[in-house]
Amino acid sequence: MTENINVQYVGFEAKPLVREYNFLVRQASSETREFSVTIVNEAFTSRRLSYQDGPNICSLKLHRELASFANDLPKTHFRISEAELTEYRDAHAPKSARGFGSAKAAKLL
Repeated sequence: MTENINVQYVGFEAKPLVREYNFLVRQASSETREFSVTIVNEAFTSRRLSYQDGPNICSLKLHRELASFANDLPKTHFRISEAELTEYRDAHAPKSARGFGSAKAAKLL
């Protein structure tokens, strides 16, 4: 994709089963389009994802979708899957949590 794309997070709406994150996407050769990405509320209440991480994981998902479909993205709504939640959590875990139980911990014993 060689075209400039501007993705702007414009807020979220808390719904009974999901949080819906809303974005505006502006491309040089086309009009502004609205997109939404949802995350099940259970991901937040079970502490698998923090509320602060919601916009970021949704933005990453939208950027991936935009990159794969270039200028012809057929859908305007996406959902964060369980696999994407796990991947995001693993990639963004604090370094101390990733290495917990390592040689450093063994020295303390």
